[in-house]
Amino acid sequence: MKYAAVTDHLAGLGSDKWTLNAAAHRRAKAGHRVINLTIGEPDVPTPDALIETACAAMQAGRTGYSNGRGEDSLLDALSTRYTTRLNRPFGHDRFLCLPGTQTSLYMVFRTICEPGCEVILGDPMYATYEGIVRAAGATPVPVQLSPENGFRLQAKDVAEKITGATRAIFLNTPHNPTGAILTPEDLRQIGILAREHDLWIVSDEVYGDLTHGGRPFTSALADPEFEERTVVTASISKSHAAPGFRSGWAVGPAEFTARALPLSETMLFGSQPFIADMTAEAVASGTELAQGMAARMARRAQILFDRLDGVAGLRVHRPEAGMFALIDIRALSGDSLAFALELLEATDVAMMPGASFGVALEGWLRVALNASDADTEEACARIAQYAMQKAA
Repeated sequence: MKYAAVTDHLAGLGSDKWTLNAAAHRRAKAGHRVINLTIGEPDVPTPDALIETACAAMQAGRTGYSNGRGEDSLLDALSTRYTTRLNRPFGHDRFLCLPGTQTSLYMVFRTICEPGCEVILGDPMYATYEGIVRAAGATPVPVQLSPENGFRLQAKDVAEKITGATRAIFLNTPHNPTGAILTPEDLRQIGILAREHDLWIVSDEVYGDLTHGGRPFTSALADPEFEERTVVTASISKSHAAPGFRSGWAVGPAEFTARALPLSETMLFGSQPFIADMTAEAVASGTELAQGMAARMARRAQILFDRLDGVAGLRVHRPEAGMFALIDIRALSGDSLAFALELLEATDVAMMPGASFGVALEGWLRVALNASDADTEEACARIAQYAMQKAA
């Protein structure tokens, strides 16, 4: 049978990236006491108040069709959020509401890209980004992010990759998997470059409310000088511990949302009204939940650093934001997948191989910070013992 070329373009870019998570679940099902540090799940359940809002909305009959842009209550909440945070007006016409950041990014790149285009993005990158770009018919062009520069994407490195086919610069700030936060100057230099070459800036900002130690976060939309070419995506999955509800949005120029709306409507024609009501409450309720998560995750990153940095040559990179830390295992292995599988088999600790996030992170592991402090301590003890045995 014949298949669309996109199925070849995406081969190996889906669940294959999450081999370690699947292996960890199999071992746990077989009775092993696995400490699973692979997935960026929030470390608390979805707040009761949000679930009650969704349930009340369903009981009130908010189960019908929505419209393609989003429910008015959610558009109101988003308008208030961005108007307040960025100190200039953002009307309803600047937003599209979709099921999560992943769907939003898919819609964005399908709107701005076509076959033959190139999209520049940092390497390492979140595991689905290559697939998102390729699904739009575009080619991802990676720029290596260096630990010496805090894994922050730099305009001078981007400039070296720009060609006549370049359509967009794809940002992720705060960054998954490194936890790096782009500074206002980083963003300004990237914005100037995008303007010079008439490029889009697309920024995934789902971790924007999860900064560690009070570090400031700046949105790619903060500078009005570049807003006509900037699209930002986010969701309540991380900030409000609601990943299963799949509720997010894209915010950009009114012309962009008008052009993207028919595509969004072709994809799903409206999200669920009862989830929109819940999301509106979440967006309006502030970030107290996220701040608590960020503080706990910063503490666990410190535990990892204190227990593992320097052990058998391991080096721990502490994040500025988000749900992950990194361990440099190059003193012990250059094959992160093989090392992670061996570690799981030997210790029942599961972590993601750096190779799942790009060439630049080969020889590293990504560690989720959502396990309890006690489990994080236990994982460190198991890892340290294994590393010392391997180094002996």
